[in-house]
Amino acid sequence: MGAILAGGESRRFGSNKAAAVLEGRALIDWVREALAPQVDALLLCGPEGLADRPGGRLGPLAAINAALHAAHGFDAVLSVPCDAPRLPADLRVRLQAVGAPCFVEDAPVVGLWPVELAATLDLHLTEADRSMRGWARRIGARGIRLEQPILNVNTPEDLARLAGRDD
Repeated sequence: MGAILAGGESRRFGSNKAAAVLEGRALIDWVREALAPQVDALLLCGPEGLADRPGGRLGPLAAINAALHAAHGFDAVLSVPCDAPRLPADLRVRLQAVGAPCFVEDAPVVGLWPVELAATLDLHLTEADRSMRGWARRIGARGIRLEQPILNVNTPEDLARLAGRDD
C-alpha cells in the first residue's frame, strides 16, 4: 500500500505545499501519478485524508503510523511526501530489493515499512525521539542511496528550481 503524507504545516513554503503548482499541476497530483502504478492501493494521509495516529503535531511518523494501522491485508506501506513530484518509477522495486524496513537516505520519509511494526510505532511515538531517523534506528531499517536524489519542495525557491526557473 502506498501512503502520500500531506499533513505538514508548510511553514517554510508559506502555503499548502500539496496544492502548489508545478508545470500546471498540483505537487500532490505529480506524486499520486508517480506512486499509483507502483502500489495496489493508495492512501492520502493528512487533513483531507487519513488522520494522524495519534493526533497532534507529531510529524510524518504519526501519518505513517495511521497508514500502518489502516493497511489491512497488506504487508507493508510505502510512504512518500506530497512535495516530491519526481519520484522514480521503480521506487517500490528498489526498496523491496533491500527488504522492509528500509528508507531512502537523503529523504527518510520515503520508506517501506512493514505493517507488523504498527504497535512498535505506537510505542515509539510516546517517547522523546520522534524523528524519522530515530524510528529507523530503533527498528533496524536500512538506508539506501538512489542514483538521483529525491528532490522535495520546502520553499517557493525550491519549487522555482524544480521548474527550471531562478525566480
